[in-house]
Amino acid sequence: MKQWFIIENETEYKKAVNRYEELREAEKGTDEHKEKLLLAFLINQYEEKQWHLGEVDPIELIKIRMEEFGYRPVDLANEYGDKGTVSKVLNYKQPLSLNMIRLFSKMLRIPADALTKEYKLQH
Repeated sequence: MKQWFIIENETEYKKAVNRYEELREAEKGTDEHKEKLLLAFLINQYEEKQWHLGEVDPIELIKIRMEEFGYRPVDLANEYGDKGTVSKVLNYKQPLSLNMIRLFSKMLRIPADALTKEYKLQH
């Protein structure tokens, strides 16, 4: 098992995320599972530090993360299952649903509470 330390930059973050993805299916009780839990904690700590972006609304946050991960709206629609709804949400015509918050939080690695902030819809 690799020794992990506090994540201090984007390079270390990417290595941690990649390793976490490798360990995603690790069985409880194994060293790999313990490493996965540690990585989840370290990744979360780094992301929380990075995401104190002030008042970025949830939709803007989603768009920023989509760009960072190379996702397009169709990728979110495939995950959610409804292209029209995703389009309305990204264009501020419809609010995020709880189900979307759960899915997009996991997919885009955004803390769920960052996606629950209020924001204005356009009419």
